Amino acid sequence: MNSNWALPKNDPWSTPFAESLLGHLEIQKGHHVLDIASGGGIPAFYLADQVGPEGSILAVDIHQSQVLRSRSVQGNQLPWLRFEIGDMRFLPDNLPKVDRITGNLSFMFFRPKRFEALQNLLRFLKPGGQIVLTFPSLGTFDSLWNYVEKEMMVRNLNEEKNALNEYILERPSASQARKWLQELGMERVSVSEHPLEIFTGSGSEFLEHPLLRGGFLDDVYECFQNQDLANDFMKSISENISSFTPLYAIRCAMCGWKPV
Repeated sequence: MNSNWALPKNDPWSTPFAESLLGHLEIQKGHHVLDIASGGGIPAFYLADQVGPEGSILAVDIHQSQVLRSRSVQGNQLPWLRFEIGDMRFLPDNLPKVDRITGNLSFMFFRPKRFEALQNLLRFLKPGGQIVLTFPSLGTFDSLWNYVEKEMMVRNLNEEKNALNEYILERPSASQARKWLQELGMERVSVSEHPLEIFTGSGSEFLEHPLLRGGFLDDVYECFQNQDLANDFMKSISENISSFTPLYAIRCAMCGWKPV
């Protein structure tokens, strides 16, 4: 394998989840792959190197900035790899069917109708094809959520606590992923979970942590109508990290095969 396209060792978030994905994925030369929520190209570049010019990778992401960044990294290399802007929940009906569907850190973005989004996605998988998706499953950062909920109760932030509970209940679980793949008629269904410790300091290091802020701490802020109150609350949380560390993300990989 060309080491230029190995999973980057300096990515503390996408790479560990991609390693979980690759642990389930069976990929070979000539395969045609649809990679959803492709982000910065982890693992799309690696997959393109694996399938070679006889195969193809269509990497789709809803964010134009991510797609443009990935195209910039690609340049004129791996011409059988295409990065395109698109919403994985609403892909065009005429999209060619593929041998593999992959999605690193993708399944949480299927909301609000995850089952229907998964069902629609499987339309593009050939008979005998494999789907592998990864996501941080239910249980991720539970120590933080429990501490936040307790502090909301102490401060009588009842509306905010109810909003937080709604968010937590909406998070996908491994058992839910397994159930949905089975209900959709997939075979050889496999779902695995592996903890990943996330390290942080207190204060601004916590509040501005690139992994925690995007998609996790932002969810707490969104529970507040008053953002000044949210800022004060989160500043207090950030000064007491010993109350909820260590912090663990639960890496979940879900896999299934479409019947022939």
